[in-house]
Amino acid sequence: MIKQTNIHQVLLKYWGYNAFRELQEDIITAVLEGKDTLALLPTGGGKSICFQVPALAKDGICIVISPLIALMKDQVENLVKRGIKATAIYSGMTKREIDIAIDNCVYGDYKFLYISPERIETEIFKARLPKMNVNLFAIDESHCISQWGYDFRPSYLNIVKLRELKPEVPFLALTATATTDVVKDIQQKLGFKKENVLQKSFERKNIAYVVIYEEDKLKRLLKILSKIKGTSVVYVGTRKKTKEVAQFLIQQGVSADYYHAGLSNQERSVKQNNWISNQTRVIVSTNAFGMGIDKPDVRTVVHLDLPNSLEAYFQEAGRAGRDEQKAYAVLLVEQADRLDLEKQIINSFPDIDTIKQVYQALANYYQIPIGSAFNESYFFDMSAFCKQYNMQVFTVFNCLKFLEKEGYLMLSEATYNPSRIKIEINKNELYEFQVKNPTMDLFLKTILRSYTGLFEEFVKIDEYDLARKINTTKEKVEKALDYLANLKLISYVKQTNLPQLTYLQERVDAKSLYISKQHYTERKEVAVKKMEAVIYYAFSKHKCRSQILLSYFGENDSFRCGVCDVCLERNKLDLSDIEFSNISDQIKKILTQEHLPITLLVNKISGSREDKIIKVIQWLTENEKLVFNDKNLLEWRK
Repeated sequence: MIKQTNIHQVLLKYWGYNAFRELQEDIITAVLEGKDTLALLPTGGGKSICFQVPALAKDGICIVISPLIALMKDQVENLVKRGIKATAIYSGMTKREIDIAIDNCVYGDYKFLYISPERIETEIFKARLPKMNVNLFAIDESHCISQWGYDFRPSYLNIVKLRELKPEVPFLALTATATTDVVKDIQQKLGFKKENVLQKSFERKNIAYVVIYEEDKLKRLLKILSKIKGTSVVYVGTRKKTKEVAQFLIQQGVSADYYHAGLSNQERSVKQNNWISNQTRVIVSTNAFGMGIDKPDVRTVVHLDLPNSLEAYFQEAGRAGRDEQKAYAVLLVEQADRLDLEKQIINSFPDIDTIKQVYQALANYYQIPIGSAFNESYFFDMSAFCKQYNMQVFTVFNCLKFLEKEGYLMLSEATYNPSRIKIEINKNELYEFQVKNPTMDLFLKTILRSYTGLFEEFVKIDEYDLARKINTTKEKVEKALDYLANLKLISYVKQTNLPQLTYLQERVDAKSLYISKQHYTERKEVAVKKMEAVIYYAFSKHKCRSQILLSYFGENDSFRCGVCDVCLERNKLDLSDIEFSNISDQIKKILTQEHLPITLLVNKISGSREDKIIKVIQWLTENEKLVFNDKNLLEWRK
């Protein structure tokens, strides 16, 4: 048994904190006691500490399963900066790179291996895992295991097989957002020996959730930013829109920048750092922004477009006010948004024949014969593919997402992968080559002076930087590296920011492609249900916004927040919650049985003064819970 003082020493040594946040220590203790645990911590709750600390407190390596390449890279980088040995395996790496990374985990003193769920099914991983001294399996974004979750990934269903290879190692599942059904599903699908959920309430008392009905959203956005000082995140639906909105704000004198997954790693890093250091006030982004970024003093998060789910909205809105100071989560909506979201959901379910056509086109595009390509990855240029086969980007993307959900292939997010090299000969052999090839001597010396660890593993390089150092062009540096790679002196992987398409099964004949109609129908029903929850949140005018969100995540006994747009209107009635609920409940009970004129309705309600009853009727009418029918009688609107 690990002493509790150990984990505090680890926290202080590597993170410089004297105390854990709420629930973190309970989760860590459960893990150290060998219990399978589901940790449900809202965005900004410090999930990574919950597996990083116990992993460092024990001998061995922690295997972290995550679907997000960008987040894996970010966490590995942060651990390495703290002097902790960590590595990652994901699509886009060569077999040689993967081989070295796994060897380091088996024979080196590495503490963390980040791996995508698809990679745990590869033969190389399954063969080497028994040789690793694993102390913990941490499953990040664990809601992905559930078909009822908002981002189901079939590859997550294979994680439970790790128990066969390492039966004594505990599982720690982590997620920021999960409904009660998903919470049960996660534990069942991961084969928990005993249910064990450690959950922090989803309530964020310092955040005021506000919905504003507005046609001129940019004008309203300016008003919000001028009224509420401090940094802000503005979420939009498309990459193009990020740039347009940022440019509009700059023209209006607001310090702003844009961000999306299509930018290079360097561009994203500069934009993030400028925002974190308050050089940029507003970042306009797609949902790619925010993962792994912990900025406590965000005062406003504004959504200009409706999100696809309340899970996504809650996670993004939750990036406001992590310092526990007053903050605002604002959703700007107009009537057309409802139709746009409905259209988006419908379009995200292409018919089965179209899905088969895209699958066949991919095989033609990469010249993949039937029965091959299992676990093979290909860089995927979506626009070039769509142009060649005269297909719509949105249609192709949604077909790929469906093929992913059926377990045929996987499309990674578009992340920037810098160039990497590894020297494949020993130091003596390299020296002999330099002596025999004096024209390459300066070039090789510059590489050796610029980067360390080249003989042991793949190292990120910058061709522009090398070119500057030897006063030549990037093209000539690339040509020289290609030449050395052809001689087998080095391995050279060129930079790319294209996503990768990985075949999770052997390629089959498109006619034989099986897509379950039941799965198709069920997933559509789930998507529609999630869409309806978003529409209810956005267009409801009678229920506290915080209560709607909390109820969605299974917290049904919460009180009105008192600070959202609905509550502020309610507060003007000068009625206590008990009085309002008493009158409202009576009205609902009466009007669901019969329709009445106002005077009769008022007379039927007991226990309150007439002026208070009229105030509640007026409020319910203004907020469209009560409507007059064609006979001028009041009805309760369902």
